[in-house]
Amino acid sequence: MSRSLLICLALLATGPASLHAAEPLQELGLAQAEALWLAQNREVRLAREGVQAAQADSLTAAQAPNPQFSLSTSSINPRSGIGAGSLGQKRVDSVLRLDQVIERGDKRELRQQVAGAALEAAGQGLAEVQRQSRFQLRVAYWDLRLAQERRQVAEESGELYRRSVKAAEMRLKVGDVAGADVSRLRIEAGRAENEARAAQADLERARQNLAYLIGKESEAASLRATEPWPRSEGEAVTARRPELESRADVLAARARVKAAEAARELARAARSRDVTVGVQFEHFPPGDASPNNTYGVSLSVPLFLRHAYEGEIARAEAELLAARTREEQVRAQALGEVAQAESLLGAARERRQRLEDGLLAEAERVASASEYAYGRGALGLLDLLDARRTLRAVRLDAAILRAEYAKALAAWQAVLGQ
Repeated sequence: MSRSLLICLALLATGPASLHAAEPLQELGLAQAEALWLAQNREVRLAREGVQAAQADSLTAAQAPNPQFSLSTSSINPRSGIGAGSLGQKRVDSVLRLDQVIERGDKRELRQQVAGAALEAAGQGLAEVQRQSRFQLRVAYWDLRLAQERRQVAEESGELYRRSVKAAEMRLKVGDVAGADVSRLRIEAGRAENEARAAQADLERARQNLAYLIGKESEAASLRATEPWPRSEGEAVTARRPELESRADVLAARARVKAAEAARELARAARSRDVTVGVQFEHFPPGDASPNNTYGVSLSVPLFLRHAYEGEIARAEAELLAARTREEQVRAQALGEVAQAESLLGAARERRQRLEDGLLAEAERVASASEYAYGRGALGLLDLLDARRTLRAVRLDAAILRAEYAKALAAWQAVLGQ
């Protein structure tokens, strides 16, 4: 065997090196990512704050109207003045008054029903935000896992081409290889470098997407997904049918219908006139034989002369119809999600199994045999490059199909409310 051929084989046997300087990485399993998401995700936090606001509304709805206290003075004569003596001896008419609104038509109870249903809807809305946001988190996590594998494949391919170029240049010096073959290798090496750079950009974008969901934007550059790809399960995964009536979005829509029904009754209750009852104490300093202290009571009711809350009632009726329509819409969308998620999961499982059942191993075997044959001069450069491209494409397809299955499984779990 020639000396140049031995050098070539030695270079090809060297392990791949990274294209980028080593950086400290924060290894992140899926469970750890979900824990960070649950504690720091902004959308989830906003939904929690919405529940707290609904709780405050419930307290407000249960409150009865406060009494109204007033103090007034009158009969002040600017010519003679208010006289001498203590405050109680001043020649002014002082009135102390207390008014209380008495609600009729069960308005307070109806407000509580509206607020209670709104609180229930807010709680289910929080659960729905968590369901959807958790699915987004899992998609972002598996996208990062895919980007890592794509960069790894690109780096290994680029390193292999660089070593091949060095080996071919050595062989060119002793006349074992044609100059055109060296040029072809340099072209392939340049293409591999470009692919590696694009894969690095995709990786950085995937890290940023995941970092936002877990509230770690400042540490995005160090994130690394370590969770293994989920195993490809059989038909048993989709054997469990989701219970749509217990899904958070359906329950939230139903609660909004209840709130709209109570709001309609509250609007109708406005036709029941509220009564304002008042009592007063009036004091005037003595100046004659008349009593200087008097008492009084009052009663006031609104007069429906110009309107009887027809607009408010019509608005409440329209909002109730809209709430019922939205409930139907949510149920229809949930059914569509179930069918779509089941179809996507089945298709992703079949594609993954088809590739892993032999195609990937066959491509690796052919590429290894081609490298060995080319090193001994038994295979042409074009055949070698074709084998390398095929292996790289199959490895990328394998990573993509595993990611598609992982995301399809996450979608099915989201449909189930897991």
